[in-house]
Amino acid sequence: TRGGARGGTGTGTGTFGTGTRRARARARARTTTTTRSDATTGASGKVEANPPMARGKAPMTTVVKTTTRTPPKPLAAVRGVCETPTRGNAQALGATRVRGDKDDSVNFAVFSSSATAVSLVLWTPEALAKGEITAEIELDDRVNKTGSVWHVALPKCAENVLYGYRVDGPYEPEKGHRFDRSKVLLDPYAKATVSRPRYGELGKKADGSEDCWPQYAGAVPKKNKKDDREDFDWQGVTSPNRPMSDLVVYEAHVRGMTADLKTKAQPGTYAALVETLPYLKTLGVNAIELMPCHEFNELEYHSVNPATGEFRRNFWGYSTVNFFSPMTRYAEAGDKDCGRAAAQEFKYMVREAHRAGIEVIMDVVFNHTAEGNEEGLTLSFRGLDNRVYYMVAPEGQFYNYSGCGNTMNCNHAVVREFIVECLRYWVLEYHIDGFRFDLASILTRASSEWDRANIFGEPTAETPMLEEVAIGTPLQDPPLIDAISNDPVLAGTKLIAEAWDAGGLYQVGSFPHFGVWSEWNGKFRDDVRNFIRGVDGYAGLFAERLCGSPELYADGRTPAASINFVTAHDGFTLRDCVTYNEKNNIANGEENRDGEEHNQSWNCGLTCEDDGESCDPEICSLRDRQMRNFMVALFVAQGVPMLYMGDEYGHTKCGNNNTYCHDNWMNWVNWDEANDPLAGEGLARFVRQLTTLRKDNSAFRLPAFPTAENIQWHGHTPGVPLWEEDSRFVAFTLQDTTESPKFYVAFNAHHEPAFVKLPTPPEGQRWKLVLDTALETPFDFVSGDDVAEADLYTAEAMILPSLRRNAYVCVDRSAVIFQAVPIE
Repeated sequence: TRGGARGGTGTGTGTFGTGTRRARARARARTTTTTRSDATTGASGKVEANPPMARGKAPMTTVVKTTTRTPPKPLAAVRGVCETPTRGNAQALGATRVRGDKDDSVNFAVFSSSATAVSLVLWTPEALAKGEITAEIELDDRVNKTGSVWHVALPKCAENVLYGYRVDGPYEPEKGHRFDRSKVLLDPYAKATVSRPRYGELGKKADGSEDCWPQYAGAVPKKNKKDDREDFDWQGVTSPNRPMSDLVVYEAHVRGMTADLKTKAQPGTYAALVETLPYLKTLGVNAIELMPCHEFNELEYHSVNPATGEFRRNFWGYSTVNFFSPMTRYAEAGDKDCGRAAAQEFKYMVREAHRAGIEVIMDVVFNHTAEGNEEGLTLSFRGLDNRVYYMVAPEGQFYNYSGCGNTMNCNHAVVREFIVECLRYWVLEYHIDGFRFDLASILTRASSEWDRANIFGEPTAETPMLEEVAIGTPLQDPPLIDAISNDPVLAGTKLIAEAWDAGGLYQVGSFPHFGVWSEWNGKFRDDVRNFIRGVDGYAGLFAERLCGSPELYADGRTPAASINFVTAHDGFTLRDCVTYNEKNNIANGEENRDGEEHNQSWNCGLTCEDDGESCDPEICSLRDRQMRNFMVALFVAQGVPMLYMGDEYGHTKCGNNNTYCHDNWMNWVNWDEANDPLAGEGLARFVRQLTTLRKDNSAFRLPAFPTAENIQWHGHTPGVPLWEEDSRFVAFTLQDTTESPKFYVAFNAHHEPAFVKLPTPPEGQRWKLVLDTALETPFDFVSGDDVAEADLYTAEAMILPSLRRNAYVCVDRSAVIFQAVPIE
């Protein structure tokens, strides 16, 4: 399973390697040989610096060995593609239309510090489909190279041109080099990509055979418009730009949300997702957190699943091929217009979400790529500069803090610039509102840096190294996190960290936040699950989570730093959390070996034999009640609530807690149930009423952590909380300001009912029942706006006698909320 690490400190030793990087105060003069080159004469050679003096003799003469090189080859125009290529420049990596250029040139620039030769490979779409290269332009390092950037410009470059790079250099894995000139590489900065046009369909090789990994190619930018207008009409629609504290986040998957949806657009696409926006708005969601939408290959795991007979898919998408381009096969347009139509469709989705008042947060995976470990593929980064883009041990193996074979070298200067530039691009070009960083703790680890002696010089007695920092060590002020946090374009963007990784580093509450980061609060998930299912010793921790986890985030931040969730894409759904004690991952075809073992779940029965669907009415009733209890905890807690798609109606994956490879009902929203307000015995309606309660009452989204001035704790009697080890009862009254409503909230996780004495309401007011999870729909949320006036009167009349005495019975394993209202 991915993203489930819950312990360890991450000392810097990965799956492979124990190398160290030296941190020094300043660069030192070199004492080794240096290299110089002369671009005019073509002469180059090694010059011995500071040669030793021989006793009693004249200084030694410096000897320079020269090698004659042939003059640069003249470059030629490519018919139908471009006119005669020119030198280009290193100003911007990627393919860029040169603004103001009369020739409407496209400048190509790519980084590779150790390459010995680079060629720009060009295709037309028709040639790519046939597996034929249209043209290949060899770059000369004397003309087309500045520093470590190779570049060339194509005047009058056509719009339907696709490109990649062939890069040569040493293949020395023990030194971190894995160059392979037989591969044509995808530009990491490509803004649109082309490979296969349709989701799940295999590609074709030149001989007609099927191919899961056909050649990837980037698309050149379109020609600049004379009036400098954008190529997409945003129609004046801008982001809702809500305060973080006001968000209700919905974790969703583009295909999972729409594959089973009866839509005008093609299911499984960005366009289809637009048709779900009215549903999300009705649900009370105002921010959608999209699982990976960067270009990835859903056929990465293509093979027959022995357990189901279906083909495996990389359904979740946590295996990025290209970070600058949207997933082409999530677009109804497919790869039309050289992949640029997919970008237009993605913008359409964002625009319509903003029009509906819903912000868009992207799940980004900068911790690893699809290229895998030493046995993996060469698609892009590996073939350009393996030991720069990846954390590589001194023996050449890959560090594996991601659990997926490789780890991006995030705090290397080149990689850091790449990531920041990518985030800026999505904000500027696509109007993205925020990012959730998968396995974000990797972004805090010290990078591996090769050849540091030639960069900084060797330590001497006068300039000793100050410290040894092991590769992968968690840094207190990681350069990448610093750069993201202080970037002017990213200011105000929602930044959310999944503050752990697969290498054992767990930073929930300690992630270096620079005052602007929020975190997936894994401790909220764990502690809330344990308290609600009735585990002793969690009453105090449960209260901390309800307060927004101040012991984690009261370090200059607010409760909005805590993204509260009970379930997410990996792990049990909410329904399965109350239906299974043990995972049931047989359908994955791995003999149930995969997935998280510690689920903190309870099937509401007596033994594991009660796992799964039940005909016992008592078990079924308790499961429905427990799901409501979890939802109440999620929405009354300070912080930002996050729902996982389908949980609002009780979606089940039949106990599978690691559905990464399934493109079927397990990962698809069931729209028959989603559109039924009584689905899950009325759970969908209950959730809608909860989101409204939170939106309408600032007490549940305080601007600061609650204090004794606005929260008071109670037990079975007012003012006497129960914090004992065996306590399973937590109650409190909460109020934002003296002018705002006051609420009483109680959770009874015990297997026996609790007779509760309510605190005295404010003068001139009485307690009115808002919800009781033990009651049947619609009376479980009796104050809902869909309850008929006559039914409401009857329900209130039944409990009025006990409320006059400020008393109430909390049924076993239930939650209740009362609101103080004026006496009529």
